[in-house]
Amino acid sequence: MPGSEGVTAIEDLAARLAILEDREACRQLIARYGPMADAGDHEGAASLFASDGSYDVGGFGTYAGSEAIGALLQCEEHLGLIASGAAHVLSDPVIELDGNKAHVFTYSIVLRRSGEAWVPHRVSANIWHLVREAHCWHVAHRANRLLDGSDDTRGMLREWAADMRRGDPSRESSGRL
Repeated sequence: MPGSEGVTAIEDLAARLAILEDREACRQLIARYGPMADAGDHEGAASLFASDGSYDVGGFGTYAGSEAIGALLQCEEHLGLIASGAAHVLSDPVIELDGNKAHVFTYSIVLRRSGEAWVPHRVSANIWHLVREAHCWHVAHRANRLLDGSDDTRGMLREWAADMRRGDPSRESSGRL
């Protein structure tokens, strides 16, 4: 059929573009968390999560739902941290897409001001499970573990590494991304 190769190429490009757009949307979602936490914008940070989302903060417990996640960012320890100067910094994310879900890995470091310098306060590994709802990405679950050499942290990293070795479904679809 004349022109069918052109349609296939356009469909292929559209699919590849959709993957890139989803990855960028996931990247932007995660990138917003740190500045919102530093600004004390607990409502904004909590809004990044799905309404039934949860945040498992190693050493602090699991917070489920927007209100609980917002309350975490309003706790005395966090407010004291940002009042003295702090930065929640995230590494470039590794994003594995799977339809309307995404699995993301980042490192994070919370720097706090100490005199005229900023020193590491918390260094962690993070696994984010994202969901697309009504054309928007939200955090369904985030697990954060201190990089303290514990079995819990090392187990989480080993599980993520095994998942990465199995491959990214989005790459298999086109073979080019």
